[in-house]
Amino acid sequence: MDSISYRTSFATNETVKKDWVIVDAENLIVGRVASEIAKIIRGKHKASFTPNVDCGDNVIVINADKVRFTGKKFEDKIYTRHTGHPGGQRFTTPRELKNKSSRYIIENAVRGMLPKNRIGRAIFKNLYVYEGAEHPHAAQQPKVINL
Repeated sequence: MDSISYRTSFATNETVKKDWVIVDAENLIVGRVASEIAKIIRGKHKASFTPNVDCGDNVIVINADKVRFTGKKFEDKIYTRHTGHPGGQRFTTPRELKNKSSRYIIENAVRGMLPKNRIGRAIFKNLYVYEGAEHPHAAQQPKVINL
């Protein structure tokens, strides 16, 4: 048979090319920026996306303390967690999280958009969030992207 046949190629850990990108989160809405970060970390923006391989890029988020919420979510939204002990349900608001560290706001939003399995836990380690404009990853020569 003289027909051209194409084979589907799947990415592997050896063939994946991972880049470094910077996202400036200043004056961006938390959920919108988190969904774009989750796509980049997962690798869904690449043509060689494979669901069972960590093929996404490493993302550096700067100015995490300048993100914003729409409406009254900054006071009304409630984050729920559990300590694992009976009666250990704890509640917090974005204002309280920002007083601790505003990194937690973006990390919570992105973690909720990743798969809840071992690949999701591994992919989450490719996220680096910093409150200010400085970051220690200049040696990786990251590219700045605008969302």
